[in-house]
Amino acid sequence: MTLEEITEKIKKLADKHSGQFQGKANFKFEEGVVHLDDTVSPTVVVNEEKDAPFAIKMSAENFNKILTGDLNVMMAFMTGKLKIEGDKGAAMKLTALF
Repeated sequence: MTLEEITEKIKKLADKHSGQFQGKANFKFEEGVVHLDDTVSPTVVVNEEKDAPFAIKMSAENFNKILTGDLNVMMAFMTGKLKIEGDKGAAMKLTALF
């Protein structure tokens, strides 16, 4: 999965659930970074790291598995397939997008 495909999937999630997360997050992949800002309308999704209370680190493969339902977010976190840098409480709000 390319960074462009990842970014497009995050944009679709953000559009579908706009305003439900009401926060900022960085997603870090080997392919690059995606920043999500749901504090503004419309939600902003860009390919650069910006100020956010937390970052989610995972592989593109595991991100896709989460989106398809083949990997549970909590299981991914507990097994180290998904890592949270920063405010874990704020990161929990991100479940509103999934």
